[in-house]
Amino acid sequence: MAAKEPAEETPTEETGRPARDGSASPPGASPSPEKPLLMVDIDGVISLFVGFAGHAPWATGPAGPDGCRYETIDGIPHCLSRTAAAHLLELTAEFEPVWASGWEEKAEENLPRLLGLPAGLPFLRFERSPGRGNAHWKLAAIDEHAGSRPLAWIDDAFNDSCHAWARARPAPTLLVQTVPEHGLTSREASRLTTWAQSLAPPPAAARDSRAPEVTPRR
Repeated sequence: MAAKEPAEETPTEETGRPARDGSASPPGASPSPEKPLLMVDIDGVISLFVGFAGHAPWATGPAGPDGCRYETIDGIPHCLSRTAAAHLLELTAEFEPVWASGWEEKAEENLPRLLGLPAGLPFLRFERSPGRGNAHWKLAAIDEHAGSRPLAWIDDAFNDSCHAWARARPAPTLLVQTVPEHGLTSREASRLTTWAQSLAPPPAAARDSRAPEVTPRR
């Protein structure tokens, strides 16, 4: 059965404070801002939590009717969403993606060849997860990798610790939660794109065209 995008709004969390990295540009230098980071979970974002009934006999690689590619990876069946992969490819125009998943190096080993995603993306290593149900066990590795850079994080399992961490970061931070049966859809992708574009400084031409301030005579 085809997976339909949910109608309800997906919860998000963001902060808009500027980064405080203590850096300064030389006089007269033009700033060259980096893209914000995009921390990407896999299970519940790209690998959907759906039943496999109706897709027997099991085989590696058939394109399912719901836009999934059905694969067995290390003995575990996965419904890999082609739709989510397409949205992630589009988001690379605004973000630098980083795999933030218990898949670790297996993301690089499997997802580029199976879904046509970019090869060579960085991935984070974690202490072993205490189990599914929340994503707070990723915080230390994400915080260390990101430093003071703006970041968005897309995951299906945020908890209060994740939201508190996002609010406390000095750099702009956005959490976008997916519905694990649907993963990364157009709604989440649009939210991420709008947020990333809001961080970009206005073009030089637009800045130059602003009317100069006029000091009133006394």
